[in-house]
Amino acid sequence: MTAKKKSSEFLENVKTIFYALIIALLIRTFLFQPFNIPSGSMIPTLLVGDYLFVSKFAYGYSRHSFPFSIVPIEGRIWASMPKRGDVAVFKLPSDNSTDYIKRIIGLPGDRIQMRDGQLFVNGKPVEQENAADYVQRDPRAGVRRVRQFTETLPNGVSYNTLDLVRNGPVDNTGVFVVPAGHLFAIGDNRDNSSDSRVVVGGVGFIPMENLVGRAEIIFFSTDGSARLWQFWRWFQATRFERIFQSVATAQE
Repeated sequence: MTAKKKSSEFLENVKTIFYALIIALLIRTFLFQPFNIPSGSMIPTLLVGDYLFVSKFAYGYSRHSFPFSIVPIEGRIWASMPKRGDVAVFKLPSDNSTDYIKRIIGLPGDRIQMRDGQLFVNGKPVEQENAADYVQRDPRAGVRRVRQFTETLPNGVSYNTLDLVRNGPVDNTGVFVVPAGHLFAIGDNRDNSSDSRVVVGGVGFIPMENLVGRAEIIFFSTDGSARLWQFWRWFQATRFERIFQSVATAQE
């Protein structure tokens, strides 16, 4: 093979890699972006070690739709209002860079309150039914049973929540009136979630432009018992029953 032909093949390989990177960047920016769940604030819907795709086009686009928020867009383009019950990824308002994931509960103008652990929307209690206890299994801490409830929002969206502590610090709140252009979001693990109920040092109200996208589907899940180099334990650590579950219906 001549040096000229080798050079030509090298350039073709570089061009192929470049085009692949551009396509991947476009998909990540405008269509779907992968995220992983690092904390337990959305248990039982999402578990630590879940990997999911987030729809970037669900709510339109803002500067936070782009890597490092580098495109100086004001507000949102092709904006679409989230629905109550959506599980959404957004940038933490206090720093505009940290990704958070919570469930959208309040829309602009809504009045949101917690009373004795029950959610109220616009002065009316959200339907809440007892569900079977949630069973947490930890190799070190053993088995723990946690009270679980099924909530149904006024628009019919149902999901399960956990009650770790009776009369927890955010089980009783004042009335939050969601400002125009903002949202109110809460974690399903009600006593283990820093969310819109926590104004100082928490999330507070979420500007619409901080939305990144809507969580859609779990594409991989691991219980964390296998480290990256322990390939012989990967199969055992994988939670196959969660793969390809819709986030809208996912419960352990």
